[in-house]
Amino acid sequence: MIRMKIITTMLLGCLFGPSLVSRVNAEEEISFNRDIRPILSDKCFFCHGPDSKKREADLRLDVEEAAKVFAIVPGKPDESELLTRITSEDPDERMPPVESKLSLTTAEIQTLRRWIEQGAKWNEHWAFTSLGETAVPKVGDKTWPLSKIDHFILARLEREKIKPSSPASRERLIRRVTFDLTGLPPTLAEIDAFLADESKNAYEKVVDRLLKSPRFGEHMTSSWLDVARYSDTFGYQVDRDRFVWPWRDWVTRAFNSNMPYDQFITEQLAGDLLPDATDDQILATTFNRLHPQKVEGGSTPEEFRVEYVSDRTQTFGTAFLGIAFECARCHDHKFDPIQQKEYYQISAFFDNIDEAGLYSYFTQSVPTPTLLLKNKKTKTKIAELDQKIENQLISLANIKENFVLSDSLEFKEINGQIAHL
Repeated sequence: MIRMKIITTMLLGCLFGPSLVSRVNAEEEISFNRDIRPILSDKCFFCHGPDSKKREADLRLDVEEAAKVFAIVPGKPDESELLTRITSEDPDERMPPVESKLSLTTAEIQTLRRWIEQGAKWNEHWAFTSLGETAVPKVGDKTWPLSKIDHFILARLEREKIKPSSPASRERLIRRVTFDLTGLPPTLAEIDAFLADESKNAYEKVVDRLLKSPRFGEHMTSSWLDVARYSDTFGYQVDRDRFVWPWRDWVTRAFNSNMPYDQFITEQLAGDLLPDATDDQILATTFNRLHPQKVEGGSTPEEFRVEYVSDRTQTFGTAFLGIAFECARCHDHKFDPIQQKEYYQISAFFDNIDEAGLYSYFTQSVPTPTLLLKNKKTKTKIAELDQKIENQLISLANIKENFVLSDSLEFKEINGQIAHL
């Protein structure tokens, strides 16, 4: 589940992310997020956007309500101040101002006009819009698509008047999928086996084999370690070694066991708070402790403790929400809907770890809180010793009951043994 969640997200981002620039056909409905927001963002937001200190004429074009009160009349481009200003021949009226070195192309102006003609439909930023049911687009070439995803790809290619590439050779196909899922090339034996397999599901069998390979989890882990700011050292000037590789191995096991994505998140953020938390669930919360840690003399402990809290907060936003929180640490975010107050409301969740701002330079001890990891053999041995101690305590208690209270040397000796235990 976790592997499909991440792979699907990457694919959808490639297909529908904000980097796509579409050529709009004359009869096509204008999309605010795809066609209009990039124009306003590039050419208008600097003076009429979220930054109140740089905003001119008290006009905001990044907020629908404000834009439609002062600059846009849905369905009536000729009555819209926005169109009047961007088409004006008067340099004192023309927007963007001549001195800004910004200007709208004829195509951009026509796109804005058609958008207003169509009703100036506004959309939230795509990143904050919930996914809904999407109809599979119709395509001209009915034979090319092999799956529903192929319909989306081909529809876009046909719209751009681009022909799909011819199918890859089987040698190239197994090389691509093996690199994609394991980060390694296929062996000659694996290539030969695929070429010799003439069954209809030969490719599916290759994919299943690769997903079962330990190399798959290792390859996926390498990307997650980057997201989680993993490091085998504490950073800063001393940059002393730290031993957090057991968490790295936990991530690999999570991918290779196809751990559900919600569990993957929960255990890393709050595994220690789960009922009867296992060592593995507590280990998962190392995610919250992977920030750099300070030791240099003269540093202020509280300053760096707060830095650690901020690091956890910002990493949470990047890893699980796909959004950068850093700006809201000092002020309301100027581009994303995050207030400074909300930043600190979130950071409060990550400010309950009993940790010091500086770790010990002299003892070179691992900064607390820590977890003593024990292998299966050690756990069994400890359990045996615990049971042996329990049996001895029961035995000594039984002996004590059989003695009449006295000051005898023998009784004092038994009491001493019990007290020692």
